[in-house]
Order: sequence, then C-alpha cells, then structure tokens
Amino acid sequence: MQARKEERSLAELFTDLTRDIGLLVRQEVGLATTELSHKATRAGREVATLIVGGLVVYAGLLAVLAAIIIGLAAAGMTWWLAALVVGVVVAVIGAVLIQRSLERLKHLDLTPQETLDTLKEDAQWAKKQIS
Repeated sequence: MQARKEERSLAELFTDLTRDIGLLVRQEVGLATTELSHKATRAGREVATLIVGGLVVYAGLLAVLAAIIIGLAAAGMTWWLAALVVGVVVAVIGAVLIQRSLERLKHLDLTPQETLDTLKEDAQWAKKQIS
C-alpha cells in the first residue's frame, strides 16, 4: 500500500514537468534580460566615447583654429593657408578618435551567449525528462 502512494500518475508527472519548464523559461528570460542589459551598457559607453570624440574634434577645431592660425599668420604665413593647415590637423585627430570608437563597437559582441548556452542545456534536460 505504501508503494502505491509514492507512484504518481502520468498527468501529475506531466503537470510537474510543465510547471518546471515554465519556471525554467522565466529564469532564462531573466538571464537574457540581465545579459542584454550588461551588453547594452557597454555599447552605450562606446557610443558616449564616440560623442565625446566628436565634441573634442569640435572644441579642438575652435580653439586650435583661433590660436594657431593667428600664430602662423603672425609668423608670416597667409591667413588662408594657416587656416587650412590647422583645420586638416584637427580633423585628422578627430577622425582617429572616431575611428577607434567605431572599431571597438564593431568588435563588441551583443549576442547573449550565456543565455543561448543555458537554453541548449535546458532543451537537453527537457528531452531527458520526457524520455
């Protein structure tokens, strides 16, 4: 009689399995949300660096154009040539900053790899439970 109480019906087993799979899916969604949030934060930092690089280019353009152009013109260079030289130098510096940030963004992997790995493990677990 004791052994009979420990046996569970197929419906009870299926109900438990369904409940466990539902819990597992909710946990995986939570993990994916956490992982994507972390990766989005990293991407946000790189975008912020990109913006700062752009602002540095602009500030550099204004400050350097004002100071160096006047210095070059005072040294005997024509105003237009002094402006051209300074403008090219500042643009190159800004382009280097922007290129570095874009390169970092290209290599940033936004795939929730940990979540995908655990989903594969969960699928294998579920198959074993059904078998």
